Amino acid sequence: MSGKEGSGGFRKRKHDNFPQGQKKEEKENVNPSSPLMTSFKSFQLELDTRHDKYERLVKLSRDITIESKRTIFLLHRFTSAPNGEEILNESEVKLDAVRRKIKQVAQELIGEDMYQFHRAISPGLQEYVEAASFQYFIKTRSLISVEEINKQLVFTAEDREETTNTTSSSQDKQPHTWSLKVTPVDYLLGVADLTGELMRLCISSVGNGDIDTPFELSQFLRQIYDGFTFIGNTGPYEVSKKLYTLKQSLAKVENACYTLKVRGSEIPKHMLADVFSSKTELIDQEEAF
Repeated sequence: MSGKEGSGGFRKRKHDNFPQGQKKEEKENVNPSSPLMTSFKSFQLELDTRHDKYERLVKLSRDITIESKRTIFLLHRFTSAPNGEEILNESEVKLDAVRRKIKQVAQELIGEDMYQFHRAISPGLQEYVEAASFQYFIKTRSLISVEEINKQLVFTAEDREETTNTTSSSQDKQPHTWSLKVTPVDYLLGVADLTGELMRLCISSVGNGDIDTPFELSQFLRQIYDGFTFIGNTGPYEVSKKLYTLKQSLAKVENACYTLKVRGSEIPKHMLADVFSSKTELIDQEEAF
């Protein structure tokens, strides 16, 4: 047994040298109204306020993600619906509801640095970009730009009750504006996720007898893939990580186009979707090994 240890075999800690009475006296001697304690209380209040705001933004981001996914599921019915215009109108209503959630995010971030809360809202913004770009592609057969998305995220309100910062009566009469800008990284990640939805659109369109859409999607996805390859490993880690998934989606669409071109006349139209699904599973199994 070491000489530093007591008879019980336990090492004596340094703070045990001070009597308990002295500790109580030190606590009682602390002045709660001292400048040091006042500063720490203000720090505590600031941190609690920031954490509460972060949690509210996380909840809003989850709501945005859920509603955006529902919009994407709705848009996949466009190829099989008898009236596609109704699907587009309904999707616009759902996206308006998503933008109202994003408006709440913009109001939470008034006077704040967005990048301090970026991790809380980034998943929701990426999902919104995916839903908005998917709808835009179905309408125009082209890719929406980040500038166009940011234009959709500028909100105005003339009601004073909706505002949080009012400085004068003259300003109350003017419409108040909130905006939330999608960062380039969130835009790229949303577009990368879009390629997976376009691959599913390709398979479903073939199942409905549409032979032209897969070739159109193949050209579009190849252009997106070429754009991402220019970024390569020089961009953010998340973007380079999405590049592999994007390449998988492109390979599946190109495989579908190959089957249509070479064996399209041999396979009945109602069986094409099953053939593509089985080949897609084989591709996934080969890449897994």
